[in-house]
Amino acid sequence: MRIASPANLTMAALLIAVALPVSAQTAAPAAAPAITTEAAAPVLPAITVVQVTQRKIEDHVLASGLIGPVERVLVPPLIEGQPIESLAVDVGDMVTAGQVLATLSTATLTLQKSQVIANDAVVKAAIAQAEAQIASAQSSADDANRTAQRSAALFKQGSLSAAANDSAQTAASSAAAGLAVAVQGVKSAQAQLEVQSAQMANIDLQLRRTEIVAPVSGLISARNAEVGGIASAAGLPLFTIIKDGALELSAGIAEADLARISAGLPATLTLAAGTRLTGKIRLVAPTIDITTRLGNARITLDANPMVRDGMFAEADILVATHDAIAVPVSAIGQSGTDTTIKRVKDGVVTEVVVTTGIRQGDWVEVLTGAVVGDTIVAKAGAFVSDGDKINPIPSETN
Repeated sequence: MRIASPANLTMAALLIAVALPVSAQTAAPAAAPAITTEAAAPVLPAITVVQVTQRKIEDHVLASGLIGPVERVLVPPLIEGQPIESLAVDVGDMVTAGQVLATLSTATLTLQKSQVIANDAVVKAAIAQAEAQIASAQSSADDANRTAQRSAALFKQGSLSAAANDSAQTAASSAAAGLAVAVQGVKSAQAQLEVQSAQMANIDLQLRRTEIVAPVSGLISARNAEVGGIASAAGLPLFTIIKDGALELSAGIAEADLARISAGLPATLTLAAGTRLTGKIRLVAPTIDITTRLGNARITLDANPMVRDGMFAEADILVATHDAIAVPVSAIGQSGTDTTIKRVKDGVVTEVVVTTGIRQGDWVEVLTGAVVGDTIVAKAGAFVSDGDKINPIPSETN
């Protein structure tokens, strides 16, 4: 008997394994996993919520404009045609009422005054002469009257002719007329003297006005006067004064905000450099610019050396302050024409219509539709709708 070699035996075994059915090659299956009968709990969306609180809300109106004088006073020359001889102040100087700012030449006026003085002496001499003529005319008139009376008596007695009597009466009338002329001459000279006095007073006034004085106390903001220039009221004023140095902001107010502001309200002003000032509304203009549709409010400023005429400033006007129910602005949404918030109770979202009031920064006043302690969705834009269930997460910045 032929014995097979080990190699042949191995090959035979492989052939037998290939010939076997696949089922015979498959190992016994592992035990099947146990079937879980309990259903998985639904995962709710985590949504940030906040509490409706009561806080102090301030109503503000914002405006802006340019700073200018409360009252700007122009100083023109009160006489014309005289050259400017000297200047006593410059831009930026503080002056007091009555202080001399500049002087004009007095040469022409002094010459005119000398002429008036000379004419005055002539008129007074004429008056003295006229008064002497009155005395002479009075004496002549008295003598002529006596002669006329005697002539009339003699004429009645028939001792004097009619011609002689007529001559005497004519001489009396002529003497009376001469007296009247002398009297009128004195009156004319006296009237001329009064004219001379008026001219003298006018020249004295003009001489006083050659000193340009400050009509009010304040700050010199502009100077157009130059030494040697001819003073003329037809040109620019010699000086411009900011009365008492007081400045104010002329702020443009939106038409919709005008009804909310009034005189006396406080305001905080911010200059372009960041400087903050306090002020108060002095007046609200009764008209609106038809082009810009802006009203105007005048806001007085506290004195500050950094403030200049013509600066730009922004104003924050405090209109009202009160305690109010408030929610974050982000919690306010829109549903058609309604303003809404999303209230959360027991994890269920309910959309509620609200009425809002003042907005201050990141908060807005709620007039109706919410009470203190309500839990609401912090962001109205969250993807939740009325009736949704959520996992509310309290906000850390409530």
